[in-house]
This record gives sequence, C-alpha cells and structure tokens, in this order.
Amino acid sequence: MMNSKYAPLFESFTFSKGIELKNRIVMAPMTNFSSNPDGTVSDEEVQYYVRRSKGAGMVITACTYVTASGKGFHGEFAGDSDDMIPSLCRLATAIKEQGAKAILQMFHGGRMCPPELVPNGELVSASAVPAEQGAPLSAKGVIPRALSGSEVEAIIRDFGETTRRAIEAGFDGVEIHGANGYLIQQFFSPHSNRREDQWGGSLEKRMAFPLAVVDEVKKVVADHAKSPFIVGYRFSPEEPETPGITMGDTLALVEALAGKNLDYLHASLMDFWSTPRRGTDDTRPRIELIQEQAGDRVPVIGVGSIYTADDALKALQSGVPLIALGRELIIDPDWVEKVEQGKESEIVTKLNKDHQQQLVIPDPLWQAIVNTPGWFPGVD
Repeated sequence: MMNSKYAPLFESFTFSKGIELKNRIVMAPMTNFSSNPDGTVSDEEVQYYVRRSKGAGMVITACTYVTASGKGFHGEFAGDSDDMIPSLCRLATAIKEQGAKAILQMFHGGRMCPPELVPNGELVSASAVPAEQGAPLSAKGVIPRALSGSEVEAIIRDFGETTRRAIEAGFDGVEIHGANGYLIQQFFSPHSNRREDQWGGSLEKRMAFPLAVVDEVKKVVADHAKSPFIVGYRFSPEEPETPGITMGDTLALVEALAGKNLDYLHASLMDFWSTPRRGTDDTRPRIELIQEQAGDRVPVIGVGSIYTADDALKALQSGVPLIALGRELIIDPDWVEKVEQGKESEIVTKLNKDHQQQLVIPDPLWQAIVNTPGWFPGVD
C-alpha cells in the first residue's frame, strides 16, 4: 500500500489540450550515446527506455538532431530525414506500450558539436565566438561560423520538419531543447550571439530565434497533428560566462514563452533548489521565480538532484505541477513503482557498479557514467 503522504505525486495531470498523465513524475531527457552509427535507434537504447517507461507519466527522450550540422553527440539518434521515421516510430511505440506519454526532444548542437560529427567539420552558431566551457574536447577553442540569415531560417524550418516526423512516428509531443548551451540557447545568450541583424543585439532580438522555432513547431502541429500534440520548451536559467544569460534575461524569456500557448516549460537545473547567480535581487530558488512568473499560464516542470520520494514531494510542494527525474531513473528504474507500492525505503539512490545488466544501461552510457566522477552519486 502506498504511504498516503505521497498521494500528491500520483494525482493525474491533464494538459490544456486534454492529454492526461497518470502521475506527476516525468523522465528527464538524458543523452545516452547508444544509437546506431547510421542514426537509427539501437536495440539497447529501446530496451533502456522500456525498462524506465513503466512508472513515469511522461518520458522525454534524449535529444535528436534536426539537421546534419546539429549532431551534438556520438551515438545520438537522428530526426533530420524522413528515412528516420521508422526508427523514431520504434522508440515512440516502445515508450507508449509501457504506459507513458512519449515526448521527442529536438535540438541543434551549434558550437557544442564535435567537429568530427558534422559536415566538413564546420561548427555553426549565432556568431563566430567559441564556447568557453562545456564543449566536447574536439570542439574546444574551435571558432564556429556565424549562420547567414537564410541558414537561420532553414534551421527554423528543420525544427518544423522534425516535429512533423515526430507526429508521423506516433509521439505524443515534442520538447524544443533551448537549454544546456546548444544552438537555441546560443542565440539567446549575449556570450554567443553578437549579431546586429534581426536575430541579435537587444534582449528582444536575442529571443527572436527561440520564439521563431516555437512558432514554426506550433504551425506544423496545427497543420499535421490529427489529435492533441504536446509542445514543450526547455531552457537553462543562467550561464556562468560573462557576458552570459542572467536570471533577469530568463524571466523575460519565460514571460515571452508564457504568451505562446505552450503545453509546458521545463527548467534545466542540476539542483532543483538552486538560487540565482545574477540579474535579480530575489534570493528565492530559481524554480520558484519561474513558477511565479509563468506558472498560472503554462505548467512548469522542475528537475534537479531529486533522488528520494521525500525529495520529490518537497519539490512538488514548491508549486510546480510536474517533477522530472533524470539520473535517479538510471540508478533505480523502479522508482515510481516502489513509491506506489509503499516500498519507498527500498529506493536505490547510489549507482551500484555491479548492476549494469539488471539496470539495462547500454555500454556507451555506462562507460560515460563510470568515467565521469561526480556525475552520478556512488561513482567515484
């Protein structure tokens, strides 16, 4: 029997379009490096998702690239051509068969792509400014080429085309990946965007590309979806770089996004309760500021270092209606079921190095985890 105090985590949630989630737990999007070299979803990857899709109300996939110049990871699956629809369909079906809604996350890596993965090894971005931090080794110090106006418009259309493929593949929705330093964020950031055309300059102009992608995706959904289809947007609230995105910048973006009739906004945070670095005098957690800014108009998904049932309950009490678990669902794929069955004391919160097989973690992801100290609790 479930402990009644956790009942709020298991209330159903209905989006404004009428799509209902069975509970408040979402699987966060996480790169797994495990797709086939040709960009199709691998057997191992499908099994990894099947293992984790029974409990959560909604599963957001790892990102797929919308065009060849945007491939950001080795072993990333492709969404950039109609040839990939059967592969996308396989992933959507596997997730939905377990009882979760399936959301395809779409992105372009921009200046954060490893040069060896993109055509001619040429990195592109809003401006010719190299990444300061977070770039893969092979991209460190590489100066990207600033996209031309027509190329910017082509990439906006590419996001629309990948949305159409998601619809045809049977996904329940898409998430626009405007976080973690990738191309959409590169246009919003004063660090990476030094343009002086319609796509850069003022704060408003730095928002133009993210909002144009939103508009294009929504237009494609209106034209192609036969039934309700979710559109979400993920963002990172701040950047460490100077100049960089501040909390003030993000609250302005959140305000603009809240006016776009999206189905949800998803904050990308390593720690749910992290506080602003700059751009506001308010010292409350970032998630509370985001929820206050937009939560009455668009549902907010909170995430970041939530491991136990009590962590999740406390996060839900912040006011956000949905809680995403990332690393914790890799560590314990049965998290939701354990809470539901009153076995929350049995939740595993540290990765056991001997349990790769029973956790159904593909080799490339496993190697990345065990070789990155500090990323996962229990691995050092």
